[in-house]
Amino acid sequence: MEDTRDLAERTPRSERKRRDSFGMFDGYDSCSEESTSSSSSEDSEDEVVPSIPASLPIIKNNGQVYTYPDGKSGMATCEMCGMVGVRDAFYSKTKRFCSVSCSRSYSSNSKKASILARLQGKPPTKKAKVLQKQPLMAKLAAYAQYQASQQNQAKTKAVVPAESFDWGRYICSNNTVGAPVSCFKHAPMGTCWHDIEEGVRIEVLNSDTNLSTKVYWIAEIIKLAGFKALLRYEGFDNDTSRDFWCNLCIPEVHPVGWCASSGKPLVPPKSIQHKYSNWKAFLVKRLTGAKTLPPDFNTKVHENMQFPFKKLMRVEVVDKNYLCRTRVALVEQVIGGRLRLVYEESQDGSDDFWCHMYSPLIHNIGWSRSIGHRFKRSDITKKTEGQVDAPAPLFQKVKDVDQSGDWFRDGMKLEAIDPLNLSAICVATVRKVLADGYLMIGIDGSEAVDGSDWFCYHGTSPSIFPVGFCEINSIELTPPRGYTKLPFKWFDYLRETCSIAAPVRLFNKEVPNHGFRQGMKLEAVDLMEPRLVCVATVTRIVHRLLRIHFDGWEDEYDQWVDCESPDLYPVGWCQLTGYQLQPPASQIMLQTDRQIHRQTYADRHITPLHSLVTEKCHSLHPSRRKRPNSTKDKRKSLSCE
Repeated sequence: MEDTRDLAERTPRSERKRRDSFGMFDGYDSCSEESTSSSSSEDSEDEVVPSIPASLPIIKNNGQVYTYPDGKSGMATCEMCGMVGVRDAFYSKTKRFCSVSCSRSYSSNSKKASILARLQGKPPTKKAKVLQKQPLMAKLAAYAQYQASQQNQAKTKAVVPAESFDWGRYICSNNTVGAPVSCFKHAPMGTCWHDIEEGVRIEVLNSDTNLSTKVYWIAEIIKLAGFKALLRYEGFDNDTSRDFWCNLCIPEVHPVGWCASSGKPLVPPKSIQHKYSNWKAFLVKRLTGAKTLPPDFNTKVHENMQFPFKKLMRVEVVDKNYLCRTRVALVEQVIGGRLRLVYEESQDGSDDFWCHMYSPLIHNIGWSRSIGHRFKRSDITKKTEGQVDAPAPLFQKVKDVDQSGDWFRDGMKLEAIDPLNLSAICVATVRKVLADGYLMIGIDGSEAVDGSDWFCYHGTSPSIFPVGFCEINSIELTPPRGYTKLPFKWFDYLRETCSIAAPVRLFNKEVPNHGFRQGMKLEAVDLMEPRLVCVATVTRIVHRLLRIHFDGWEDEYDQWVDCESPDLYPVGWCQLTGYQLQPPASQIMLQTDRQIHRQTYADRHITPLHSLVTEKCHSLHPSRRKRPNSTKDKRKSLSCE
């Protein structure tokens, strides 16, 4: 709060703004000048490159230009991939890696290298070396040769089978809770879960029987964790020995009374058949006044598993290589509302992007032109058979805003979640005001000169915040790269840059009663590799903002997301939809080690290792990494395979 006190002392009482729910002064207009920049919109790939102030030094790195306020131009070499680039643009506090992906890959490979040494009879070293003496390209070539021999794995993503992870055991062993399904309005049954609670009785398959045919028995919900429930058969009373976890949305779960109406047998478990001579009387007594599932529960589950997007629908989606523009893509796959989109110009279908159908990153065809967003025109002029533009009503609607009066202007300062480093909230600038309330945002000190790493947020987006939000809520604010006047103070920075803070009243201050609590477990998309859904934990809640931690990984890989993000799912969502769930990193290592052990003794040699955590390039933009020398190299470095 020191910065706030400084501001209050240096600002005349008559000019101070009242505090609102964010607890911050509404702008610093008195110490700044309005910045004027063009707001003209184009839908073509070519745009005017913003001018660079003469006072700022320019750093060139592989043909790309960066600017830093203090001109610090130290160079660094990535310890994972060997790339050389500007040190300030490297990842982590130690600046040892060029990106999040290299840092993760190094971490996982270090552990695997240690295991390989033990398998070969070598003494363990204090620190396993990932990079050996042979050149990086030699190792890549060796692995490419190994991959080519695996005919059915050439296009298969490196994921761990979902059935290898037991959510029930994980929750019980860690004494944790899962976020309720009602927290996830976009998920199946998210709006129909209010009747599901502990104590509800259901009819499920009886696994404690010697009968060869399917029989059922009544069970009570003892504990809930997302779609999963800890069940106990009626008659076991306080005996927990036969408790089991079950996904409530599977076809074998029914409300009490279903067996009677369907002619299915209710048979008590063999372990307790001797306890009562009259099971019918026992059930009547136990079930009187008890709750059960709604009679149409299974019908609702089926209806909620239907999704409007279909294969070959055309959409506009953010270009994962250049966040400042969109491209046309085709829906290739729909799983649980998540879409695998293949960019229209992809020859072999490998140039893809994963997102949810309610993601703010996808839009109907023509959206970019209508708001003035940058757009990459496709060389393909004719639709192939079966292709159709996805109807506009299928896409998530944004709140209507009035831009005719007081609204965001070019050059205004704010705080924003960095889409290329989602663990950080950074100093940012409104670079361009588009139509329908959309803004192009740039991260101060990290922008490419051509604006290719600007990103689009709506003015009501929960991912942008007023100046001072981080300070008020005790969140570390990431200052501009190269900015040396630390600790960072907004008042000084606004004065130095002759800028104004975007007024607090323009930001979205609605905080829904989301229901999340610190420590709750869930399944979350790793937005730096959006095809992966991982075991995760809510570690912090700030208004509607959630800090998501990926279990088994270091805190530096945490991500800030909104409480209504379509990239968060209840426990059991992957099982319900058939999507692959990535277990905690420690469990991934154990399974990988077993695979390495089997492979080592089968082949009598060590096959080249591929990083378990696939290259995090789906969402990483080249401006935060070493720039490739050619277009061909750029595409190659940004592809996942």
